[in-house]
Amino acid sequence: MTQAPFRARPHDGAAWVTGASAGLGRGAALELARRGFHVFATARRVEALDALARQSEGLAGRIVAAPGDVTDREGVAALYRDLEARGPVALALLNAGGAWRDPPEEFGGAGFQRTFAVNVQGVANCARPALTAMRARGRGQIAVVGSLIGYGGVPNAYAYGPSKAAVISLAVGLKFLAERDGVRVQVVNPGYVRTELTAGNRYPMPFLMDCDEACRRICDGLARGGFEIRFPRRFALLVRLVQSLPYPLFFAAFRALGLR
Repeated sequence: MTQAPFRARPHDGAAWVTGASAGLGRGAALELARRGFHVFATARRVEALDALARQSEGLAGRIVAAPGDVTDREGVAALYRDLEARGPVALALLNAGGAWRDPPEEFGGAGFQRTFAVNVQGVANCARPALTAMRARGRGQIAVVGSLIGYGGVPNAYAYGPSKAAVISLAVGLKFLAERDGVRVQVVNPGYVRTELTAGNRYPMPFLMDCDEACRRICDGLARGGFEIRFPRRFALLVRLVQSLPYPLFFAAFRALGLR
């Protein structure tokens, strides 16, 4: 019998946040700790995680550094076993990601491969042990971080955009697999957020949002439930509209904006 997927609360267990050393991951870890969660924070930068843990002192919950590399499949599995031994983990926010660009003449090279290794394979590496443990318990919540850019192809995102499209598709597949066993799966699709990742962008970023506000919206969405957490709403609707255009109009719209 299919069980209704649940929404994690602090008394249900710990939260696990990947990519927690900066940006959305760091902000979401702090916001979850403010809301009372015991948060395991994972990233490769140990010093940044230790600083994050110190920053959480005095909050309703707390943050514990749990260093790891999401591209190391067996290493992540071992890390998750350790977290569960201290857990259980009720909520996994799989946020680790990045954008590494190749020069035009090297398209599809090292930057492309690294982007997919972190953004897609890294999500799969983390989802596997979390999903296994949660399905066995009959409850849990997994949220993966995609992007509104993943709705369709756009200029200047030749690796990042396709990787986030893959993450959205992966989340859909995981939802069908997991929710029959009481595990809620969600996808977080933010627009442009002021982080280290976007700081180097040299093209227009409509509806650019402060990181703290974005993290509050993520955590509100985790508490509310539903499959997709997307923001800003106006930008999400605009992206959906543009992506629904016939290709001649779609390409013309980007040319009119000076984006090629």
